[in-house]
Amino acid sequence: MTKQDTYPDVPVIHIVGLGPGDLSGLPLGTYKTLTKAERLYLRTEEHPAAKELKQEGISFHSFDELYEQHDTFEAVYASITEELLEAAGQYHDIYYAVPGHPMTAEETVQRLLEEKRSGHLHVTAGGGQSFLDPMFTALQIDPNDGFQLLDATALHVDDIRMNQHIIISQVYDQMSASEVKLTLMEKYPDDYGVTLVTAAGTNAETLRNLPLYELDRMAQVDNLTALYLPPVPDEELMYREFSTLRRVIDALRAPDGCPWDRKQTHESLKKYMLEEAYEVLDAIDEQDDEHLEEELGDVMLQVLLHARIGEENGYFTIDDVIGTLTEKMIRRHPHVFGGQQADTEEQVNANWEAVKEKEKTNNPPASLLEDIPASMPALMQAYELQKKAGRAGFDWDDDAPMWKKLQEELAEWLYEVKYGSVESMKKEYGDLLFVIVNLGRFYKLYPEEALHMTNRKFRKRFVYIEEALKKQGRHPEDATLQEMDSFWEEAKKESKGEERNENR
Repeated sequence: MTKQDTYPDVPVIHIVGLGPGDLSGLPLGTYKTLTKAERLYLRTEEHPAAKELKQEGISFHSFDELYEQHDTFEAVYASITEELLEAAGQYHDIYYAVPGHPMTAEETVQRLLEEKRSGHLHVTAGGGQSFLDPMFTALQIDPNDGFQLLDATALHVDDIRMNQHIIISQVYDQMSASEVKLTLMEKYPDDYGVTLVTAAGTNAETLRNLPLYELDRMAQVDNLTALYLPPVPDEELMYREFSTLRRVIDALRAPDGCPWDRKQTHESLKKYMLEEAYEVLDAIDEQDDEHLEEELGDVMLQVLLHARIGEENGYFTIDDVIGTLTEKMIRRHPHVFGGQQADTEEQVNANWEAVKEKEKTNNPPASLLEDIPASMPALMQAYELQKKAGRAGFDWDDDAPMWKKLQEELAEWLYEVKYGSVESMKKEYGDLLFVIVNLGRFYKLYPEEALHMTNRKFRKRFVYIEEALKKQGRHPEDATLQEMDSFWEEAKKESKGEERNENR
């Protein structure tokens, strides 16, 4: 029976690994397969075994010219796959040899296996040893301690686990080395010790230890070169890892953890979430980036504590929180992750509301205002109520009726101040505030933000009064209103001068 008889309906590609070095490292069966292959294709000739095959008179076709024709590896691999499929379709049965082992860091092999899964092709794979075993031997490391294999051509900082052994393949020239260095320096110190390993497992094997910042200054970097990063021993570096923070929270909530953290519930933590959110606003208003960094961390602490409590109760984990948020952000931004167009903020908001409405189709709310939390601060709640009602058409087109309404509400409040009860005054005062919020919304002013700014301004000016009186050996309780008002005006002038300097 011939090979064609074995797989009569689809073309066949036999993939053979050339191992990490010369032909002496190949199993005898693999070597015989290569010598007897009628139609042999090599991804690249830049490999010790390929050069020996040529010396022994074994003919093959390589794809090295495609690396010169295309700007990206993705395009190269796509072209190689296309040519292999064409050859397999023409001859029905071909051989394809790749460096190392076919199942280790070989994009073209994965593309061919995808064709196999679709039923267009049959693929067999076997042969030489991957470069990993000689790498582990050369570096004298045990991958069982924790190991990552990453691709230099697709390296992303989020993929890196600093507490593991890391080997990065495809560091084939100074350009790729430079890109890898810049990515790694987002997490590692510039002088972090790394090792370049070339031709592992061969007579030409070399190991070069160097600081990370020198990675792209090495002249001897080729397609047999890989980069090794040892696990990070420094606890301060590990503090930057999300996984480390998660373990800290787990430890705090553990039976032998912190008594205070262990007794917290969703309900007991509510006030802390509010406090931390307001402290973030303070840091933003202070324009203090260091303070903002700290306060954002405190908000993250609250999120992680709630997630841990949810996990303990069997309801959700932090992974569920992240997954739900990520899916929602993608779903509600079709202009970024889908085919919709949105060039303005108004179009973005329209898309957002359209997606939200679509989400409610299967579970329509009893009211348009249902999703506005009753626990929200009153000014913020008023703003959101008006905004939601306005989108339904319950809104004025210009500000003239609002100014008229403001005058009416002010008059009604003044009347109740003079003739009414405390409850009636409270009611009309609330109506007055509601109209002021609506006016601010017309001018795209957020009431909480505006009042927060005013509160900060008041705090700063009153502290000025206290300090001025303190220099005189006095307290605000000892001063007259006129004296304090005079200092208030001084504080106003000083703050306006500061504002002018900031705006220059």
